Amino acid sequence: MTGPLPVLEHRASGRTPRAALVLILVWLAILTLWLMLEAAGWIVALLMLVTLPAALDFARDRQAGLRLDDRTLAWRSGGSEGEIALERIRTARFETRLDLSVRARLVTDDGRRITLPQDCLPKPPALEEALRRRNVTTERHHFGLRPDR
Repeated sequence: MTGPLPVLEHRASGRTPRAALVLILVWLAILTLWLMLEAAGWIVALLMLVTLPAALDFARDRQAGLRLDDRTLAWRSGGSEGEIALERIRTARFETRLDLSVRARLVTDDGRRITLPQDCLPKPPALEEALRRRNVTTERHHFGLRPDR
């Protein structure tokens, strides 16, 4: 190693054009059900209720992020945040789930498992490579059905 590696920083926001577009399209579909297909009011209300968490994230502009330097890995997501020294990480596990999302989980030197929040993660290959370059052992696990393994 010939000096410090570049810092990996990732930021994510709840207020993106994609989130706005999806909310608008879903609301238009619900409105179409109600006005054109004469769906029952309780069905329309239930469908609108399902979109409420996404609308609140968009309205609040919830911030998430991750920062990896030569000594620490720090993350924040909404109101929660955490930080761990790289020397305390025994293994970083990248688990592909059945919905094809990737969960990142840190196994510490004392055996604890820390699951990083999904919305603070950069693309998994970028994080995996940055951890490897800092001599953190990484593992890939695909489609495991057993929890916490």
